[in-house]
Amino acid sequence: MVTRQLHLVRHGEVFNPDRVLYGRLPGYRLSELGHQMATLAADDLAGRDRVMARLIASPLQRTQESAAPVAAALNLHIDLDERVMEPRNAFEGKRMRGVDSALKNPANWRYLVNPFRPSWGEPYRSIASRMRAAMTDAMVHADTDGIEGDIVVVSHQLPIWMVHRDVHHERLFHDPRSRRCALSSVTTLELVDPARPELGFVEVGYVDPAEPLSAGALDVGAV
Repeated sequence: MVTRQLHLVRHGEVFNPDRVLYGRLPGYRLSELGHQMATLAADDLAGRDRVMARLIASPLQRTQESAAPVAAALNLHIDLDERVMEPRNAFEGKRMRGVDSALKNPANWRYLVNPFRPSWGEPYRSIASRMRAAMTDAMVHADTDGIEGDIVVVSHQLPIWMVHRDVHHERLFHDPRSRRCALSSVTTLELVDPARPELGFVEVGYVDPAEPLSAGALDVGAV
């Protein structure tokens, strides 16, 4: 039997003309370029010599729109799971760069007291734990329900990067500029031991199918 894999897909570019950090704010949809990126991710998954059996996505609009071409390409229903959603952030709706950056406002400095936690939003460990729980449940339920095939999860940059660092046993605190999690990228994992899901995951692949479109993409809204 082929080892079941779980594919973490990041959403495509978001329409964000004001260049704010959007976090969980409603109404942030994919741009035209973002839809093209999401289609490339769907094409990558559909082109693999594997059976894709279940599709899970964050409830936010940009992830729903990114999951749509995957659902169409793989003929799958989109299941929602809040555990794979973007974390909340005290800077939602604010610009983080330029002359009007929220970081230059003394009223916001209280959110910066502990970057290791971080103090401006959900703790890194909490993000990693809920992601791992959602991933493990998906794999265990697939076995229980007799589902044959891989699982695709459409999520966000920080949650996916927390999984990456966690499975590599790296500290979760990091420089956000160092994240290897491009728009519409696919990070692939497998259970260390399917018979003992509590042992966690191992990362087995990363691809960036939308790389040809990334040069002109706007990517400033991630937490």
